[in-house]
Parts: sequence; C-alpha cells; structure tokens
Amino acid sequence: MKEMNILARRVCWARPLRPPQGGALPPALPYSERIAADGTQKINEGIKMKYSRILLCMTALAACLLIGITCGEDYLGGGYVRSSDRSMMMDKGIAGMVQWLDLPVPGSTFAPYREYYMTAVAPSMLVMSEAVSSPVSYDITGRTPAGVYYRNGQWLSYATYATSRLTQSNDLWISGQTNWTQYAAIPLGSSLQLVANVPSGGMGSFFKLIQTNAVSTDYKAAQFNPGYSSMNFIAGQTGRHMLYFVVNNQPSNVVIVDVFSQAPG
Repeated sequence: MKEMNILARRVCWARPLRPPQGGALPPALPYSERIAADGTQKINEGIKMKYSRILLCMTALAACLLIGITCGEDYLGGGYVRSSDRSMMMDKGIAGMVQWLDLPVPGSTFAPYREYYMTAVAPSMLVMSEAVSSPVSYDITGRTPAGVYYRNGQWLSYATYATSRLTQSNDLWISGQTNWTQYAAIPLGSSLQLVANVPSGGMGSFFKLIQTNAVSTDYKAAQFNPGYSSMNFIAGQTGRHMLYFVVNNQPSNVVIVDVFSQAPG
C-alpha cells in the first residue's frame, strides 16, 4: 500500500502542465530571440539608469543653488526684483521697506554689464517659443574674448583659459563684446548670447531655474556638437535665472542672469 501511494504521487508530479483553455501551450521562444529580448531589456535598463543619473545631477545642483540663495549670495547686494508684490504677505512694519526694495532699478545698475546684452530683440528671436533657443554650432575664430569672468569676479585671460585643464570640461558662458562672463544683470525685455563649450559633444539636457517669489525648474533635451555652440536667451521674466546643462553625465558650471525692471528716465 505504501509503495502504491508513492507511485501515485510520482505520477501526479510527472503530469504535464494543463494547456490553457481553448488551445495548447504557446511555443517557447527560440534561443536567439530570447537573447535578443534580454539584450533589449538591458539596453532599456541602461537608458533608465542614464537619465536617473542626469536627474540626480539636476537635483544636486538645484540643492547647491538654493543653499547659496539661502545663505544670501547676491551679486548686486539688493536681491532680485520679484514679479509680484511680496509685501502683501509680510508685517506692515516692514512692508514699506520691502516695496521700496522691489521698485524698478535705475539704468546705472546695468552699466557694468552693458557689453553682454542687447535691448533691441531681433525679429527672429521674437518667434522663439522658449526663453533659451536650441544650440547651434559656433565658430570662435576671430571671436575669441580678451578674457573670462567667473562668478566670483575673478578674471582670466582667454589664452590662459584655453590652455588650461578647464577647457576639458563642459562650460557655459555669456558672450560679450570683449569678455565672457558667468554672471550678468540685464533689463527686462533684453536678450543675450550664451556660449557652451562641449569638447566631446552629444545629446544632453539644458536646465533653467527661475527664482522670483518661488523657485521654478524647467529643462529640455538639447543636441550639442563637439566644440562651441551658441544659444539666445530672452529676458521675458524678472527674477534670478540660473542656467546650466548636462552632457554625458557631466554638468556644466551655472550661469546666473538677474533680470530687473528698469525705472524710467
């Protein structure tokens, strides 16, 4: 009796799988197709990991920028002009002072940065659907600046910059008539030219953070050719604009553009 029970269990275990209702079991994929499917899955996982790294870089840079803002880093000493009356949310005792700080700034504010922006926007730029245009190849032959200004105010001759190790990284600059800079204050409605240096080129993402009475983040895909590329920026909103890009998982430096309303006269 014991032997019969063991034999019965073995027979049950050895029974084939029940075919699905209405037909037989689907045939197994050939070995080559299974390998191809596994390869496609690994490629998709690689793409997801790549964009996860890009978003991680974006989050880290955004955190660094916000820390700098919180610590009071301000290149004009008076902050940026907000697009709304923030004094409405404050105590009446300081509301008057805040309203005074948010008034349009005099034209002298922009004097140190006059070489970097144009007050008359070209008709071709008015049809742009975004504040920053797509990058196009930029030949710097005959257009090399005398030097470059970093955000801390340090000036470096272009010859020294071009031969240094810094040129092996992804760089972003504001192009001027004589120099390039990483910071500028410009009036609302004006425009400027950005110059990106991407030694290896490639597909990447361009990020824009805008600080007004809140911080908003925007980004888009962008194709960069090897070497230098240029982009147009239109100052259509007051506030602090923080711009950078990421190509091949390598972020560029951050360019800051403070956009102010200009007082009449």
